[in-house]
Amino acid sequence: MPISRAARQATLRLGAVALAGVLLAACGSSGSSGSSADKNGKVTLTIDLFGTFGFKEAGLYAEYEKLHPNITIKETSTEQENDYWKALNTHLSGGGGLADIQGIEVGRTAALTQQMSDKFVDLNTLGAKDLAGDYSKAKWAAATTSDGRTLGLGTDVGPEAICYRTDLFKKAGLPTDRDELAKKWSTWDGYLSLGKQYEAKAGSKSHWMDSVASLYSLMIGQQKERYYDASGKLIYDKNAAVKSAWDTSVKAAQEGLSARLTQWSPSWNQAFSSGSFATIGCPAWMLGYIKGQAGDAGKGKWDIAPLPGGVAGNWGGSYLAIPRTSPHAKEAYDLIKWLTAAPQQEKLFKKQGSFPSNLDAIAAVKDVKDAYFSNAPIGELFGKAAETSPVQVLGVHDRDVEQQITNALGEVEQKGTSSATAWSHAETGIENAVG
Repeated sequence: MPISRAARQATLRLGAVALAGVLLAACGSSGSSGSSADKNGKVTLTIDLFGTFGFKEAGLYAEYEKLHPNITIKETSTEQENDYWKALNTHLSGGGGLADIQGIEVGRTAALTQQMSDKFVDLNTLGAKDLAGDYSKAKWAAATTSDGRTLGLGTDVGPEAICYRTDLFKKAGLPTDRDELAKKWSTWDGYLSLGKQYEAKAGSKSHWMDSVASLYSLMIGQQKERYYDASGKLIYDKNAAVKSAWDTSVKAAQEGLSARLTQWSPSWNQAFSSGSFATIGCPAWMLGYIKGQAGDAGKGKWDIAPLPGGVAGNWGGSYLAIPRTSPHAKEAYDLIKWLTAAPQQEKLFKKQGSFPSNLDAIAAVKDVKDAYFSNAPIGELFGKAAETSPVQVLGVHDRDVEQQITNALGEVEQKGTSSATAWSHAETGIENAVG
């Protein structure tokens, strides 16, 4: 989630990738079961991610290195997933700059399995087939090709809720009890109506939501079919659910309910502690992000309530995959198997809020509460959302389509562009992205 950072990542790993190429050429290996270590038996595993997966923050790398003294883990991370994905595609095309482990966002899994399967290790050759029962069928299937090759192990899922600032609600005279709020915003119209009440009393320096892109992503996450149908046909321009999410987001922008922040930008990051917005779309993984940006000063100022709209939704979730260029495929697999196992997913949720995709871990966190978020019952709240979220139909360019739509909403929000003009810009952007 910038070209300069991607360039630095490529430079840092150039020597390792060059060595990998020599080793692979020498043994004729595809990387599916390869392993190499230095003369002392030491292995450095590189892992390239986007956003905040939380492995380092939760102490999982340090724990693994203690359990495996011959392993050193080096993580690089790009803040914006779109920048990360562009760099990954460049590296895959050129064969260089790849890490031993690469993160894959769920919206990219169709591209992974349909267009890039020859670039990644079939994890079943390393033993992953024995893990299929640890995950829901939908989570496992998303990273598995039509001929049965499994290309990634699931880290988390993104059940949705609304995170809100209780201190700002109090100042504006709004209720702060999560159950009462859930009733008041049982519909999206109710959520916007409460936003108008907030705007009337909060003053010009604070707004109801961070960005209408966040609102749109929440609403579209409640849908099974969004941009593609089950046959792989692009349907975003004919889907009533997309139109509804677009129209509601445009309405929120035109009514001034947004702080007009660009998600993942420095100003957006700063706003988590400045009070520039009172609510934010909150898939489970956002909890760790909020903690990182708001810091200790934010503890007890935030709470979480169920999503408006009457149905649960999912936004995001990721996988860990191993490029075939990795000279450490066996060690990389052992690491991702450990990171995605139930005990580690449980620790990650308790520390960072990343909701598990491992079924045993989901059962283990059902009673977890989070003191940072006013002791909210995050295990129960996100558990219910995960159980009832739709199994989304994902297409090859799913993330690209959504990015173009949210970019166009940014025009409405920040420039006052009309809905019709902005939508035409989205269509043009999608045509260019899809090709």
